[in-house]
Amino acid sequence: MKCRYCSCLDSRVVDSRPTEDGTSIRRRRECTGCGKRFTTYEKIEELPLMVVKRDGTREEFNSEKILSGVRKACEKRPVSIAEMTGLVDEVTREVYNSLDQEVTTIRIGELVMQRLRELDEVAYVRFASVYRSFKDINTFMQELQMLLGDDGKTAKTAKPVPADAKND
Repeated sequence: MKCRYCSCLDSRVVDSRPTEDGTSIRRRRECTGCGKRFTTYEKIEELPLMVVKRDGTREEFNSEKILSGVRKACEKRPVSIAEMTGLVDEVTREVYNSLDQEVTTIRIGELVMQRLRELDEVAYVRFASVYRSFKDINTFMQELQMLLGDDGKTAKTAKPVPADAKND
């Protein structure tokens, strides 16, 4: 690392510690030429990930957009902010771990729906209704039947509770 005071190319690290957000490392260095100290930061170089939208346009990946959609879907549902941000972190990690430089909004939407389905079924249906833009009630019902068919096996076979037993 080149010293900012004397341009010497030799320095030694005196102290290293992670930054508060944990995304980089702060290094305190001392120049072997002039003895002055300076600070450098080391962070992971991230390649820009582009999102290909349905109309073919491209924009840089932004996890805040995913969080915004998940928040709307989970509105007035018993889902904590920590669970929502965890879901977004999982999706973001999976998108970046694919090592592709481009990802489609379709892929991102499917990843979000897959995790929302496990987290909260009502939030899943809300997100799916906007994401898949159901054309009519029949396509909406097909999605609900698919949800009940996979996860609602007990709901189909469960015996109804008698009216007088509900108050016990």
